Amino acid sequence: MLGVKPFIDAMDNVANEAYRVLKKGKMCAVMIGDIRKCGKVVPLGFRMMECFLRAGFINKEIIIKEQHNCKSTGYWEKQNNNFLLLAHEYIFVFEK
Repeated sequence: MLGVKPFIDAMDNVANEAYRVLKKGKMCAVMIGDIRKCGKVVPLGFRMMECFLRAGFINKEIIIKEQHNCKSTGYWEKQNNNFLLLAHEYIFVFEK
């Protein structure tokens, strides 16, 4: 699994290439969720959104998709780590 920095660097490349090949006025949508690392939330969704904004895209929509009954939910509910479950993902809609 990639670390956060290499993942964001790779997403910068993806965003730049998507911007290069997409025609003006067309849309691109990306779905991503946040993660926890060492008990702390890493806002991957917002960091990835910044990659697309840096590439030149305009943010048209931010959709928050709730996740119900995921495969790992039971595991995390049984852990006594005193934190809330990450029960959502983001769908970002960008326009060139």
